[in-house]
Amino acid sequence: MKVTAAQLAALLNGSVEGNPDTFVTRPMRIEEAQPGDFAFLDNPKYEHFAYSTQASVLMVSRQFTPTQPVQATLLRVDDVRGALAVLLAQFSATDTAAPEISAQAAVHSSASVGEGTSIGAFVVLEADVRIGNHCTIYPQVFIGKGSVIGDHTVLHPGVKVYHHTQVGAHCTLHANAVIGADGFGYAPLPDGGWQKVPHVGNVVIGNRVDIGANTCIDRAAMGSTYIHDGVIMDNLVHIAHNVEVGQNTAMAAQVGVAGSAKIGPNCQLGGQTGIAGHISLAKGTRTQAQSGLGSTIKEEGTAVFGSPAIPYNDYVRAYIVFKDLPTLAKKVRALEKAEPK
Repeated sequence: MKVTAAQLAALLNGSVEGNPDTFVTRPMRIEEAQPGDFAFLDNPKYEHFAYSTQASVLMVSRQFTPTQPVQATLLRVDDVRGALAVLLAQFSATDTAAPEISAQAAVHSSASVGEGTSIGAFVVLEADVRIGNHCTIYPQVFIGKGSVIGDHTVLHPGVKVYHHTQVGAHCTLHANAVIGADGFGYAPLPDGGWQKVPHVGNVVIGNRVDIGANTCIDRAAMGSTYIHDGVIMDNLVHIAHNVEVGQNTAMAAQVGVAGSAKIGPNCQLGGQTGIAGHISLAKGTRTQAQSGLGSTIKEEGTAVFGSPAIPYNDYVRAYIVFKDLPTLAKKVRALEKAEPK
């Protein structure tokens, strides 16, 4: 893709300082950019790169005030991060699979495939599957009996969708995600063994949901496991049976949510956060990485840290003391020895 600074400004409702005819062909990190590249600056701690970057065009906020000469043509915008998302979508690969069903796909006679949808090689569509319009189903995807995939949804190679799963429109499921496997439900037996509890529910995924590679979302024992609209999940997330994840919640890699937990809308869960079963997190809850939550959070917008997690600021203050405990212990022992007998 080859585009001028003026064309970028028109796309982003920005303004140009420098040569509006400067062209770029790819986005690049500010510290690595070369002539012909486009870069951005949104964090003040990287400002020094603005004066040394070789990028031809540098996107900055309207408030940015250089303290040294900048060689790049400046593209000023209101929101650098938001503009970057728009730009990267323009620069991203536009090649899409042809809207056809591969001769190597196995499509049941009762399955239906919408207009403009691509079905890759070795895809399996079982009975009564319904695929919407303009979807892309990459090779080696399995979609079980009675499942529904909404319009404009993309399933990357190796995705496995078990029976009677519902996936909304404009969703993306990355490679090897498994949707609808049985939950971890077993009853103890008198002899010390385990009796499997059948899971007869399903998984319901809303619209505009992004699910990372190797993520697993289990079907409900009864009823549904719900992932609401706008949820984003990183790679290797695990959602257990009968969990509900609220609208626009974000989960970083290796988050694990135990059965029947309820995650409110607009939550942000740091990597490796663990959430116990049958608890609820209020709207806007935020967890630092590796936090462990064993009890319900009722207050909206709460930030927690640690395992078991406590309020974020309390944990930070406690950690300052904790890391100094060896020194404090020596001081206490010295004071004890110094006390008159």
